[in-house]
Amino acid sequence: MELNRIKAVLAEKGISQTWLAKQLGKSFSMVNAYACNRIQPNLDILQQIAVILQVDLKDLITDKRERK
Repeated sequence: MELNRIKAVLAEKGISQTWLAKQLGKSFSMVNAYACNRIQPNLDILQQIAVILQVDLKDLITDKRERK
């Protein structure tokens, strides 16, 4: 079950998980766990990711096309 879209947003923007890990001050393993939905980031981390990737927080949770 996919609970976040971090991996998809990174792919859409052409950004690597390694780069995001450096920006967050987290290990690659942790960011990879977020991106692969093995671990869910808390709301503070999710907000930091949204700011770093310059996307709306909602874009990390649901696909724009799925929202009505």
